[in-house]
Amino acid sequence: MNLNEYQELSSRTANTHDNELINYGLGLTGEAGEVADMIKKSQFHGHDIPKEEIEKELGDVLWYLSQIARVSGINLADVAEGNIEKLKRRYPQGFTAEASRNRLEETEPEIKTYGG
Repeated sequence: MNLNEYQELSSRTANTHDNELINYGLGLTGEAGEVADMIKKSQFHGHDIPKEEIEKELGDVLWYLSQIARVSGINLADVAEGNIEKLKRRYPQGFTAEASRNRLEETEPEIKTYGG
């Protein structure tokens, strides 16, 4: 399945209303927090992270991300492709700590706002 197919299929379960963007933004941060909590517990509390659990939570992150993109009129595949292109420009030889410290900053695009 490609990302745009996922976005289309996942939107069947979206609760569409005037405040979708708020709902999905808060949902994304909540699910990302669950992933972060699993990582914290594995690193500092000695817990194992079952692959199935983190996969489930990452799926929830992806769902909310796809809905934010949908409401904003953005194809999820375009988000992924744009991110790869940015990373190629930023780290043409691949990531290194040195390249990170000395990278040339890109001109930031104008920030667009999307209404719900």
